[in-house]
Amino acid sequence: MDYTAKLDVALERLHEEGRYRTFIDIERKRGMFPNAVWNRPDGEEQPVSVWCGNDYLGMGQHPVVLEAMHEALDSAGAGSGGTRNISGTTVYHKELEAELADLHQKEAALVFTSAYIANDATLSTLPKLFPGLILISDELNHASMINGIRNGRCEKHIFRHNDIAHLREVLEGLDPAAPKVIAFESIYSMDGDFGLIEEILDLADEFGALSYIDEVHAVGMYGPRGGGVAERDGLMDRIDIINGTLAKAYGVMGGYIAASAKMVDAIRSYAPGFIFTTSLPPAVAAGAAASVRHLKTDTVLREQHQLQARILKTRLKGLGLPIIDHGTHIVPVHVGNPTKCKMISDRLLEDYGIYVQPINYPTVPRGTERLRFTPSPVHGPLEIDALVKALDSLWSHCALNRADLAG
Repeated sequence: MDYTAKLDVALERLHEEGRYRTFIDIERKRGMFPNAVWNRPDGEEQPVSVWCGNDYLGMGQHPVVLEAMHEALDSAGAGSGGTRNISGTTVYHKELEAELADLHQKEAALVFTSAYIANDATLSTLPKLFPGLILISDELNHASMINGIRNGRCEKHIFRHNDIAHLREVLEGLDPAAPKVIAFESIYSMDGDFGLIEEILDLADEFGALSYIDEVHAVGMYGPRGGGVAERDGLMDRIDIINGTLAKAYGVMGGYIAASAKMVDAIRSYAPGFIFTTSLPPAVAAGAAASVRHLKTDTVLREQHQLQARILKTRLKGLGLPIIDHGTHIVPVHVGNPTKCKMISDRLLEDYGIYVQPINYPTVPRGTERLRFTPSPVHGPLEIDALVKALDSLWSHCALNRADLAG
C-alpha cells in the first residue's frame, strides 16, 4: 500500500474542487484590533484589517481581561497541572463557573477546554444518564453537536432547519414514554439566522422533552447581561442545558454548559471528554471570568457592535451585493462558487489588506459558498469604507450576481 500516494490523491481532490484550506499567518498586535500584520509567504510583512474573527467585541485585547490573566499567570504559573479530577481544579476555575452559572441564572456551570468538547462530551453522555434516550436535532446544528449525538449511539432524529411543523411531526412519531432531548442553536453562524427558541420550548414542554441550546454565537452579545438570545427573550429559565463559548465574544478560550446542579454533577461524573482532559490554564480561566463579569454590565459595547453590523449590511445592500440578512451580527455575502470565493478572499488580502476567509463545503452546502464578515465595535468608518469599495470592485471584476438574497 502506497500511503503517500493516497494522501496525494486526497489533497489533490481538495485543490481541484477549490476547497483546499490555506492558513494565513496573522500576527495580532495588542491594542490594534482589528488591525494586524500578515506575514507573507515571501517573508514580507503587510498590514491587514481582520474581518472574519470571532472575537466579536475585541475582548481579547481588553485591559480588564489582560490584567486578570497577568495576575493569574504571576500567581499560579502557566499550566493547570492536570485534569480537573486530579490536580487541575483551581480557584480560577471555580470563580469562572460561578460567573457562568450567574450569567445564565442556573444552579451550576461546568467549564471545558472548548465549546466543541462541551457539546460533544455532554450530548454523547446524556444517553448514559437517560437509558433509551432519543435525541432530536436541527439539521443545521454545529458539527460538534452532530458528533456528540453520533457518539451517544442512541436513537436520533433530524428535523428540517427551524421547521416547527416537522419537529412536531417527529415528536408525534416517538414513544411518549421515552426520554427525549431537543438540541438546537440560538444563532446559526453560517446564515446568521435565529433559532425559533420559544416555539421549540413549547414543543419540548408538550412532549416532555429536555431542551439543549447552543448559544456560542450569542453569549456576551445579546441580552441585558450578555446571557444570549434566550436571555434577551426571557426564556433562559425554560431551557434545561445551555452551551456557550469563552472563545468568541469573551475573547479568550474554552466552552461550558450551564444547567441544574444535578445535571452538571452527572455530566462531570460521567463524561470522558471532561474527566480525561487537562483543564484550562489558570490564566485563561481568570481572563474568561473577568470578561464574563465585565460584559454583564457593558451594554454600550453590545450596542456599538449591533450598530456596526447594521451599517455594514446597509452599505452592502446599497451596492446590490447578495448578503444574507436575518437581523443578527453576522454578515454573510453569497458567492456560490468555491473557486471564485477563494479568489475574492485572496484578492482582498493581497490587493486591499482585508483578511476574510472563504467559507466552502463542507462547512456550508455546495453552491452556497460565501464570505462571512464579522464587524466589531472597533471596525470604524475607514475600515468599513475600504471593505465596501473593495467588494464593489471585485464583484464587478468577477461578474458576480448582485441580486439581494436577504431574508
